[in-house]
Amino acid sequence: MLRWALDRRTVLKLGVTGAGWALIELIRARRASAAAPPLQPDPRERRLANLRQLTFGGQNAEAYFDWTGTRLVFQSTRPPVGCDQSFPMRADGSDVRLVSTGKGRTTCSFFFPDGKRFLYASTHLDKGACPPPPDRSRGYVWPIYPGYEIFSADVDGGDLRRLTENDGYDAEGAVSPDGSRIVFTSLRDGDLDLYVMDADGSNVRRLTDRPGYDGGPFFSWDGRFIVLRSAHPETRAELDEYRMLLGQGVVRPRALEIFVMRADGTGLTQVTRNGAANFAPFMHPNSRQVIFSSNLHDPTGRSFALYLINVDGSGLERLTYADSFASFPMFSRDGTRLVFCGNRYAVAPREINVLIADWEA
Repeated sequence: MLRWALDRRTVLKLGVTGAGWALIELIRARRASAAAPPLQPDPRERRLANLRQLTFGGQNAEAYFDWTGTRLVFQSTRPPVGCDQSFPMRADGSDVRLVSTGKGRTTCSFFFPDGKRFLYASTHLDKGACPPPPDRSRGYVWPIYPGYEIFSADVDGGDLRRLTENDGYDAEGAVSPDGSRIVFTSLRDGDLDLYVMDADGSNVRRLTDRPGYDGGPFFSWDGRFIVLRSAHPETRAELDEYRMLLGQGVVRPRALEIFVMRADGTGLTQVTRNGAANFAPFMHPNSRQVIFSSNLHDPTGRSFALYLINVDGSGLERLTYADSFASFPMFSRDGTRLVFCGNRYAVAPREINVLIADWEA
């Protein structure tokens, strides 16, 4: 049963009115969960078994396992919060709690290996309001809010610690399997590159330096590799457009490719070469395959499915078919389960939910 716990900390963050909305959301989510139809598997999705929907309503994204596979932490826009905040929940969808500040916008939450703390990026120090969405009148773009800084906190939201202090964008962080390092994306040197820092925010080292966007990094489960998404302009016109948009605080993810490198930043290897928008990569626990989201099957570029590929670029396999958007995949540490987000079974426009399935090897 889905439960949004209204503990004292949550009530204090939301206030009386917000807590009232949270109670209404609790009742609505319980009813939606009870009324949810059984998830009928698409026969083409042979890798997914026992598919379950974990959230019901709102925009829920980037749900990532802890080291034990028993909990997830994700970002959500749902009543009463009108801007992405961080929530953990059990892997069965229960015990959903607000653990970020309730101010600004958060993204990219990730557990530390001990399960006692988690990481997230937030703009709450930048006036506390929800930052405005980017102008998409000239096409789809991602916002690079300069107010994003990276924080760690106890799993109940307490003991909040600021790990980065930089005038530009710091976000897209993930923790190494030994808990000693954090890989993240930053604009601190004028371009969007990958950096790694110690778990307390010290000893920052740059890992990439090629002009263009490098982001969305994750360590492999064995800690030997980092997988990332990149868009490196190849012509002067493309570089000029990238820098012009970056000056406006956005990037256009029209063409992104998947790369893998060693955890020290050496040995950068391109995995995909299809010119599509490939993003949200995560390595299988075998460290030989990468799962990612892509629109490579759709000439219009509007729909996204999950794909699996070997790190040498061979063996491309489409995994999902039954929706117009599927992304943010992550394998559990033992490789037996896959969590991802998508809009299949959505009952409202722009609704995105968290789904989990057993993985058929």
